[in-house]
Amino acid sequence: MSDLLRFATAGSVDDGKSTLIGRLLYDSKSLFTDQVEAVERVSADRGDDYTDLALLTDGLRAEREQGITIDVAYRYFSTPRRKFIIADTPGHIQYTRNMVTGASTADAALILVDARKGMTEQSRRHAFLATLLGVPHLVVCVNKMDLVDWSQDVFDEIRADFADFAARLRTHDLTFIPVSALLGDNVVDRSARTPWYDGATLLGHLEHLHVASDRNLIDVRFPVQYVIRPQSSSARDYRGYAGRVASGVMRPGDPVVVLPSGFTSTIASIDQAGEPVDVAFPPMSVVVRLADELDISRGDMLCRPANTPHATQDLDVQVCWMDETAPLRPGVVYGLKHTTRSTRAKVTAVDYRIDINTLHRDPGADTLELNDIGRVRLRTATPVLVDQYELNRETGSFILVDESTLRTVGAGIVTAARD
Repeated sequence: MSDLLRFATAGSVDDGKSTLIGRLLYDSKSLFTDQVEAVERVSADRGDDYTDLALLTDGLRAEREQGITIDVAYRYFSTPRRKFIIADTPGHIQYTRNMVTGASTADAALILVDARKGMTEQSRRHAFLATLLGVPHLVVCVNKMDLVDWSQDVFDEIRADFADFAARLRTHDLTFIPVSALLGDNVVDRSARTPWYDGATLLGHLEHLHVASDRNLIDVRFPVQYVIRPQSSSARDYRGYAGRVASGVMRPGDPVVVLPSGFTSTIASIDQAGEPVDVAFPPMSVVVRLADELDISRGDMLCRPANTPHATQDLDVQVCWMDETAPLRPGVVYGLKHTTRSTRAKVTAVDYRIDINTLHRDPGADTLELNDIGRVRLRTATPVLVDQYELNRETGSFILVDESTLRTVGAGIVTAARD
């Protein structure tokens, strides 16, 4: 079991995500005294008759004034069993793109559902996005159980509705926990007010989740970030290739092929922070030296000779559109950033848009508006080295950039590469 768990919170506005995270930090004794005092002071200044634990994550002034989370707030805490990185993501539909950012590296997604409201469009949207991004564990926290008199019937109805929707998703692990983030029931400590619930508390469940050290199923992928050529005369023969291991394990003596050139060599040595290492694996950042002098530059990739990605200019992709000013439409050219390689991509077709509520496909859609998700075909100006996202999250994902403003306007995953 990995000693680090990354998880993201998601759900509709005011479902209590920030309060839940605050409760986790508070009850697990992960806060300094001055942090608690600051939250108590701000709560009193606002006239609250309770300590608003949501203030621990809603750090932006605009969020405090509006009482909603806008940005992705990252927090860190640990217990004797495990370390945690939390991404508290926005609930408002306007900020769905921020949820994509927070969930893109998560091992688990906590989806909060207000017990009074049941499932909402955002509940479905966030569950779909989490599974689309390959998050292996979904934890549905039915929050505000104190406001429905701790009703097992309410909990069971929400669980049935969510399970029915999730049956149409690629969900491998789905867990339901009744909680009150405001009062702390079943968050860190077990509640006596839900005797009908015999599962683990939220923290107990998170502490025991199994997390694979590397969920990428493809062998070695090492995108070259930078070519290192020291200027000192004593190191003039040094030529190393710096980058972060995307998948697989590399050792000195291993054969590699350099793409897109196709030249082969063997790994002479691997350095990390100036010191040699015997092995490199995700997510290590290292410098690789080869036995042969080859023409290698940023954007190239080192791989196993018998296991290489697709080198293609034609991609079938799923895109979450993030631009407020203009929709994605066929014929438009965007900048495409994939691993360490940058190129340009033209939208050749929009195959369909996905209805988040029903998961039905709308083949009549020819554009994607803000927060829409759909299947798109792209044609790149130069070949890109890709794998399907379900096999490798690093080489199967990309972003689209508006070249006139340099703003990120879309995030996508590769579903198929056409040779």
